[in-house]
Amino acid sequence: MKLTSTRTARTLGPGLGTCIMLAAAPGSALAEEAGDAPRMLHMQQQIEAQNRQIDSLKADLARQEAALDELRRTLGGMRGRGPATADSGAAPAQAPAAQTVARQGQAEPSAQQPVGQAPEPSRDTRQREVVTIFETPGVLTPPGKWIVEPSLQYAYSSSNRVALVGYTVIPAILIGLIDVREVKRNTFTAALTVRRGITNRFELEAKVPWVYRSDTSISREVFTGTADERVFDADGKGLGDVELTGRYQLNDGGGDSPYYIASLRFKTRTGKDPFEVETIFVPGAREGGLQTELPTGSGFYTFTPGLTVLIPSDPAVFFGGVSYQHSIKRSNVKAKTDGEDRFIGDVEPGGVIGFNFGMGLALNDRSSFSIGYDHQSVGKVKIDGRTAPGSVRVQLGTLLMGYSYRLNSGNSMNLSLGIGVTRDTPDLQLTLRMPISL
Repeated sequence: MKLTSTRTARTLGPGLGTCIMLAAAPGSALAEEAGDAPRMLHMQQQIEAQNRQIDSLKADLARQEAALDELRRTLGGMRGRGPATADSGAAPAQAPAAQTVARQGQAEPSAQQPVGQAPEPSRDTRQREVVTIFETPGVLTPPGKWIVEPSLQYAYSSSNRVALVGYTVIPAILIGLIDVREVKRNTFTAALTVRRGITNRFELEAKVPWVYRSDTSISREVFTGTADERVFDADGKGLGDVELTGRYQLNDGGGDSPYYIASLRFKTRTGKDPFEVETIFVPGAREGGLQTELPTGSGFYTFTPGLTVLIPSDPAVFFGGVSYQHSIKRSNVKAKTDGEDRFIGDVEPGGVIGFNFGMGLALNDRSSFSIGYDHQSVGKVKIDGRTAPGSVRVQLGTLLMGYSYRLNSGNSMNLSLGIGVTRDTPDLQLTLRMPISL
């Protein structure tokens, strides 16, 4: 019996150990799983909180993209205004867009995190500008801002004229004299223009020019029958005609909508007019005489209403305008001839109908290029209500090209070139402008 019990114990021993191990194993796994449960729950809460944060960031990013698209459309419309051009002192555009960086594994996932911060305004965000090639700038000055614009213009013109003084007996045979005259004219105009923004839609401008002119006439002596040529030189310098201008923007514009800007210009008689300079009278000559001194002004008060249209079409801006210049009649005008005052009468210059059009293209954030055409049709001069002898309507056409570059200081430099396309227009006009915003 004792031996049998021992064998039984040996036989049951390993099986009993195995059963004890199997019985203990499930208990250990459950114990380990019970210990990891709080950690897994914490991780799941973190993941859910981060998902909510990502959804919030996506919503904020969508709102910022919508705001950025709206800002791009607004800037696209403002480029047409945009002299707009540092020239005119336009205020920099401010963009609300900013980048956002998501932070992972934060201790408090439920806390609100900042999405982003708008950058400080910089010169790179200001409106792109187009070159000022016409007398009317493309953009109004912001309210409270001053723009001081020094400028220098050089104009050159030459003309050849042939006057026949006599009569013909048969075709190609002239009895009398021939006056051949060649005139070369140089004009320098230095001006200081000051603009002030009154409201968002209204600005005032004052322009003070200083003029220097020199003429050289090469002519055959009239009524002498000689073939020798003589040279007559004349010049004039001094203050020109001061101008005052007001401009008002009629609509809001923006996007692809055009801008309409109305203007009214008043020109004074501060310069020396043609009736004040001495003239040497030559009876029967076609020119009526030679001026010993050249005038620096027109001699008439004028009003010039106009309308300018700007059409933005990214990256270009199309512009154009119409105007009409009316001169106030002067009564009992006298001219100085051969040291004496010669009575002329009531003088009324003809009205001037003008129009222009062109296109400005922004090359990059600093430079732009413009090309345009300006035309003026000058009416006949009337004396005592009748058309003056020899007075005809004159057509003045000019092809204009301009280039603008913004300096590191934020101010722009404009250079424009005008080429005369009609006979009475100056052959060359070269203008340099540098608007300075204060």
